[in-house]
Amino acid sequence: MKILLQFPEGLKEKALAYAKEEEAKGNEVFISASPTFGACDLALEEAKMIKVDKLVHFGHAEFHKVDFNVEYREFEVDADLGILDDSVEVLKDYKKIGLVTTIQHIHQLQYVKEFYEKNGKEVIVGRPYGFAKKPGQILGCDIGSAARIDKEVDAFVYFGGGMFHPLGALLNTKKPFLVVEPFTRKVEFIDRYREIYRKRRNGKIAVALSAKNFGIVVSTKNGQHNMNLAKLLKKKIEANGLNAAILTANTINFESLDNMREFDAFVNTACPRIAIDDIDRTRKPMLSANEVNEVLDMLSEQIVSK
Repeated sequence: MKILLQFPEGLKEKALAYAKEEEAKGNEVFISASPTFGACDLALEEAKMIKVDKLVHFGHAEFHKVDFNVEYREFEVDADLGILDDSVEVLKDYKKIGLVTTIQHIHQLQYVKEFYEKNGKEVIVGRPYGFAKKPGQILGCDIGSAARIDKEVDAFVYFGGGMFHPLGALLNTKKPFLVVEPFTRKVEFIDRYREIYRKRRNGKIAVALSAKNFGIVVSTKNGQHNMNLAKLLKKKIEANGLNAAILTANTINFESLDNMREFDAFVNTACPRIAIDDIDRTRKPMLSANEVNEVLDMLSEQIVSK
């Protein structure tokens, strides 16, 4: 069988070893050297171009259905659970805990839950309602496991590495949010980021109120493509007497966007985190669909009030 192996950046160092394992099974193996941002970014074009029988995607659970033979191989990471001891005192004022993590640590979630229950906590693990597949799992673009239980808990605990995933959940919930990071040994509440990102959001909306030309960014990645939304936003923008054009790209290059100097603001329809995490990478505001709708509503109110 001809197969293409695809790895996220953190697993690319293991690519050759996995390739040799597959070759030993009698497979003809290719390795994708392209970057991938998750299971929303499958190397389907590469797989079809080199005519493989199967794409093997490492590190993520299934994100969406595609018309191709894709095997998802989740990658478990056994993080040091001893860091949980450091979080008990920090959580002393909270009785009901909402617990979330990433796919790499889902297999440890039951232990974490039992640990807090033994320390007198009531633990709730929410069910996802979007692209995530497992209870307690969050993605950068899908925080349903947290948002679903926001009203039921006193605080959240994220167990896992990095800030990317908990930040998305933080911005879509209201309760205190504790990050228990076993790799850097950090245990800290990150609630301060809610206000930081609120101000950043308000700032770019204020700038966009004077925009006349909008560039609507559409990704051609299989799990991020949303042309229907882009066309709808284009019509709404133009209905307000403004100019809009749809810009397509596979991987968004912010320098290339900056070279399009006619545009006063950009609208993101690709990965929703782009309009949150990458707003400082363009010379003009990068708005989400909701934010551009807010801009248009505010402009309409200004016209009515005149």
